[in-house]
Amino acid sequence: MPFLPTTRRKFIRLAAAAGVAALAAESVLLEPNHPRIVRQEIALRRWPARLEGFSIALLSDFHYDPHFSVHPLRSAIGMVNGLHPELIVLTGDFVSMPLFGDAAAAGAAAEPCAQLLCQMQAPHGLWAVMGNHDASTDPDRVTSALRSAGIQVLSNQSTPIERDGARFWLGGVDDVLEGDPDLDATLHDIPADEPAVLLAHEPDYADHVARHPVDLQLSGHTHGGQVRLPFVGPLYLPALARKYVWGLYKIGGLTLYTNPGLGTVGVPVRWNCPPEITLLTLRRSAS
Repeated sequence: MPFLPTTRRKFIRLAAAAGVAALAAESVLLEPNHPRIVRQEIALRRWPARLEGFSIALLSDFHYDPHFSVHPLRSAIGMVNGLHPELIVLTGDFVSMPLFGDAAAAGAAAEPCAQLLCQMQAPHGLWAVMGNHDASTDPDRVTSALRSAGIQVLSNQSTPIERDGARFWLGGVDDVLEGDPDLDATLHDIPADEPAVLLAHEPDYADHVARHPVDLQLSGHTHGGQVRLPFVGPLYLPALARKYVWGLYKIGGLTLYTNPGLGTVGVPVRWNCPPEITLLTLRRSAS
């Protein structure tokens, strides 16, 4: 059979197809399964000098399933333990609201998710709040699974975290979209002169939080958009996730960090938006 040279047009088509296939493989097989560690120093005006350098690992949006999102979660366990954080916070969406079928049954994914999460260790424990998917499925079952695994769940309440004779307060509100958040109740027991760190699944809630004595809000929910196109940005962002999409923000006297999550929802794809483990180091502001 004689050799038939590849024409320029055919070569371009083949190259384009190969490029699309490579991007598809990366967005489905590679990027979603390899969390990256992002280190962020945060200076807070009211932070106690004795708590200088206190470290918090922030993870969010696990959306546990045994085929896709389980892989970045498994990878994250050793990565987080290798960072030796003093505290680990988990800002919701441990399970996924199904497009079809029994929503309450989807809460069953909380048990295997919790059994993985509890393998992470920190001297001041693991603390969590519910996300909108948790609240839309079976929040009682999700909460029970986490607590049975030794993960504390905050629901419109705060607790003191103490080290070296100093303390701050860690608070958590119920999910804003699907739950029953009560920020006043959450902050009720916190003395006026002591710093507060708030866990709230939806980051855009910060506009409300900024009117209260909260120093730092930690959130997830956005997935960073999950697919981010150059010059276009995120293809889709859910409600209360369209203003503070990813990273560090200042809203008046409030500092906010939005984590883009570990898992995926809808389609198991991430592109230009890798899963993230955030290591926050808290310091006292000079002013």
